[in-house]
Amino acid sequence: MERKKQLVRDQVSRLVNWGHWFAFFNGLLAMVAGMRYLSTVGFPDSLIGWGYLIISTLGHFSFLAFIVYLVLIFPVTLLLPYSRILRGYAAIVATLGMCALLYDAVIYREYGMHLSPFAFDLAFADLNSLLQGASVFITPLVVFVIELVLANALWKRIDRIQRRNVGNKLVAVIGICFVSSHLVHIWADAAEVTAVTRFDDAYPISYPATAKTFMENHGIDGSSLSSQPFEKSLNYPLNPLQCHMPQNRHPNVLMIAIDSFRDDLDDAQTMPFFHQFAQQNMNFTNHFSGGNQFSSGMFSLLYGLQGSYMDSVDLDFTAPLLTQTFKREQYAMSMFSVQSNVANAKPDAIFNDFDMHLADESMGSAMADISNIDSFNQWRRQQSGHWFALLNLRAPEDYDTPVGFLGVETVKSDTQLKPAQKVLFNQYRQSLNFVDQQLKRLIEALPQDTVIVITGVNGKVFTSNPDEARHNLSPNSVKVPLVIHWPDSPSAEVNYRSSHYGIVPTLMTQVLGCTNAPSDYSAGRHLLQPDDSTWLYVGDNRVFAIYQQNEITVIDRHGKYRIYNADYSKRLRKKMSAPELLDVMREGRRLYNH
Repeated sequence: MERKKQLVRDQVSRLVNWGHWFAFFNGLLAMVAGMRYLSTVGFPDSLIGWGYLIISTLGHFSFLAFIVYLVLIFPVTLLLPYSRILRGYAAIVATLGMCALLYDAVIYREYGMHLSPFAFDLAFADLNSLLQGASVFITPLVVFVIELVLANALWKRIDRIQRRNVGNKLVAVIGICFVSSHLVHIWADAAEVTAVTRFDDAYPISYPATAKTFMENHGIDGSSLSSQPFEKSLNYPLNPLQCHMPQNRHPNVLMIAIDSFRDDLDDAQTMPFFHQFAQQNMNFTNHFSGGNQFSSGMFSLLYGLQGSYMDSVDLDFTAPLLTQTFKREQYAMSMFSVQSNVANAKPDAIFNDFDMHLADESMGSAMADISNIDSFNQWRRQQSGHWFALLNLRAPEDYDTPVGFLGVETVKSDTQLKPAQKVLFNQYRQSLNFVDQQLKRLIEALPQDTVIVITGVNGKVFTSNPDEARHNLSPNSVKVPLVIHWPDSPSAEVNYRSSHYGIVPTLMTQVLGCTNAPSDYSAGRHLLQPDDSTWLYVGDNRVFAIYQQNEITVIDRHGKYRIYNADYSKRLRKKMSAPELLDVMREGRRLYNH
């Protein structure tokens, strides 16, 4: 009996040793399959990029293979310590895992995300275009044969491999690579080394460690450690711009972008001047920002691209085509804002073409707005040629008004609000009334031939919790006013849905004489052309919403989604309409090189 028990223990020990080596070699196979992810994100072009990629790839895929072994194969080793059964079972498990990895790489290439309930539903609806040809059936068979050969070859040689005593050394190397990759990423995240952080989402189930706050608290400044740009992988624009501006027509353009400007409170009582101004010009009554935060809203306003492109490293070195073209036409260009907004803007090059005028925020947002308007008026009077200005007003974001400001009477909201929200609601109205008075003194002093665009950077939800505001993608947070004054043009009310994505194409064609199709450089179309698209993308690349006719689908970066009704008041217990959302994912990858 003792000898039989010892033989069983020896057999189990041999199987465990075999399993470890089987997991190790499958980790190497997974690394080979993982090269397909790099064909999507692009290979490094610096030594630090290659160094990080090598250690993170070795550590990550070895870790994944070991986890699969530990969860699915090791327990069976203890329950059924029979080599033939275990080798066949392990080959099947490894084949399924490898095929899942290969399929995930296809999903990532097409949609820029890894397998998840959202991505699976999306891909299943588009299965025919993703999986074509005989490879769908041949690949799993080939992988299964490879796994069987590997399992049997290792079993025959396991004693010889063990005698070489290299297992501990390999474990040490892999462990060092795994830990080192996270340590390097901590530094790269703090120092904004894009040659490293660009691979954050490349591999499945990858969560590299970050410690930016920790490093800053310990006096480590990463600004001097920032990386250099790498070769572009974004086609922006898809085709060279063809712009021919008439020599005798260079209108001045003023874009007024108001933070947290909801479209349902610009009524005659709260904003009498703006309400009348809207009726006398082109008023878009169903207009949406591209995001619910300053960064995503301003990005959609100036780039005309959906927020999935916000973190593209290429755009950190590429200003918006709109401002590039104004600059090429020798427009004087200035932006009037505050430092906190400029610091939160993405990408880094978004305001590169502007001369910056930043007001002092120490006395509050309202006083900063007054200062910015005064600075703009002084700058405008100094211009002898044509100009393009971006005036950013912030008071509604902070519910701010100047000391002693006498605004509008308190009213009851049309919607049900909590007690704290009622206070914020009426304070917000006071702030809008203050902005209305500033718009009046600003616009009445402008020459009549100025093209004026007034809109909200984003909407507003009544909460003092910034996390709640950040994750709220309801119409209140993204639906904003848009009024455009075209000199010598009649007033009009536009009721079909429009968005910030259409502002860039409109200015490019109407003002700058560009003849390219808007799809060459934007996700939108001319504002005077009704959008026949059944969806609208709102948000950034981490949390975003897809607005459809009767529902709003909110999706996070991991593919988890929730569906709400059209006014965001009720969550719907249903699955998303995957076929209609295929275009959304493709739009988010359309400008990238493949």
